[in-house]
Amino acid sequence: MSQNSNAVVYFEIPVLDIKRATAFYQTVFNLAFEIDYIDHNEMAIFPFSDKIRGISGALVKGKIYTPSLKGTLIYFNTTDMDATLERAVEQGAKLLYPKTSNGIGGYVAEFQDSEGNRIGLHMKVLQSSTS
Repeated sequence: MSQNSNAVVYFEIPVLDIKRATAFYQTVFNLAFEIDYIDHNEMAIFPFSDKIRGISGALVKGKIYTPSLKGTLIYFNTTDMDATLERAVEQGAKLLYPKTSNGIGGYVAEFQDSEGNRIGLHMKVLQSSTS
């Protein structure tokens, strides 16, 4: 592995219904997707910019993709966890793990998305400095 890059550079979230999943993620995270077909798989690609920190990925429908609560857990960044969880539940998500302090200046939570995947949220809390 290269010493000048992060270990993870891309992710794919399996879906059964690409339109339903895209609508779910658009509403929950206020994102726009680019729709594409790559190697016979229908994909909704998350926005990406080289100018900001982080990685991107896609919602993917295809023969080899199966949504699961037991697979890899991806955490999405949010600046307002309560509002994000509220939108997710309004869109049919099931709360799996409530907003909980992670003990290092932030919070985490998990929900089951529209397709049956376990998805995590992370919210960093900025430490106030006292001068």
